[in-house]
Amino acid sequence: MFGRQKDPEIISPTPQQDAPTDVTGKGRPTPRRKEAEAANKRPLVAQDRSGAAKAARTAAKEQRDREMRAMQSGDERHMPARDRGPVRRYVRDWIDARLTLGEFFLPVAALFLVVQFAFAAANSPIAIFAMLFLYLYVVVSIIDGIVMWWQLKRRLKAKFGEVPSGLLMYAVMRAFQLRRARLPKPQVKRRQFPE
Repeated sequence: MFGRQKDPEIISPTPQQDAPTDVTGKGRPTPRRKEAEAANKRPLVAQDRSGAAKAARTAAKEQRDREMRAMQSGDERHMPARDRGPVRRYVRDWIDARLTLGEFFLPVAALFLVVQFAFAAANSPIAIFAMLFLYLYVVVSIIDGIVMWWQLKRRLKAKFGEVPSGLLMYAVMRAFQLRRARLPKPQVKRRQFPE
């Protein structure tokens, strides 16, 4: 229409060029849109909902048991993600080797609260001293935790270069637990600091 006219001899193919020598293709017709969408639809909920829920509960229980055994034995391959890695292991070992005031906080707090309640009815100065001592113990434990983090952070920078985020709370929570109640279980003895 627009442009020069093409030569009809050049455009029309010869009969030898029309016949395909090799048939390639998918060998089936293209599915209609409705059929393709129906094939891609999957149910959001399994047909057997109670069976699927039971299987999920069983899998979750096996995973928790595997993680608990790993935390008891120290096997890092099956520990939860928050406890894996050489940096976390170093933090755990360093805190477990150190004697901290925070790990005795719960027994000391329980003891002095009992003393305070026992002597509070008699308006005894013992109850006041018990409460003051408990506040003093909290302040000293916090200072000990700050010193512990400062020392640990310096060691982590020297060994690993950079301190990942989230380690402060990991270290403090471990330091404020009784040694026997810590999970993963301590793998080092007291004063056996990691290199």
